[in-house]
Amino acid sequence: MSRFDFTPYRRSTVGFDRLFDLLENQARHNSGENYPPFNIERRGEDNYRITLAVAGFKPADLDITAQQNLLTIQGKKREDGGTEGDMLHIGIANRGFERRFELADYVRVENADLEDGLLVIDLVREIPDAMKPKKIAVNGQAKLEVVKNDKDNKDGTASAA
Repeated sequence: MSRFDFTPYRRSTVGFDRLFDLLENQARHNSGENYPPFNIERRGEDNYRITLAVAGFKPADLDITAQQNLLTIQGKKREDGGTEGDMLHIGIANRGFERRFELADYVRVENADLEDGLLVIDLVREIPDAMKPKKIAVNGQAKLEVVKNDKDNKDGTASAA
């Protein structure tokens, strides 16, 4: 595993410590585990979808937890007591798993569905009105506009009254 050194970036940036910590923790915790496979899709400016391939799992076997900026999906291993004969080959994974996804601020889980062996989790980013950009007038004045005056001459100069 290659390790990235963020030291030069940490020296020249201010306030990005959390981002660098997330990247370093992700590299440390991602030790090649790729079960179950997943997709992350951007479906709009503020809409996302995570799709996990969880064949063989039922809704009761899955536990989805969203807490602060962390989405955790756990699949509990089931005891297979439904087979009548001896298994000659086991190619379908039936092991427990835990997947973690770091979520940005103001991203919440909107919906989760399990269909055809795919767990689909829809996410939406909702920025509070207080955090949205606003136009600020300088000195509290309204925008300056050109004022038309009836006493203006045709040549553009004002007449003396």
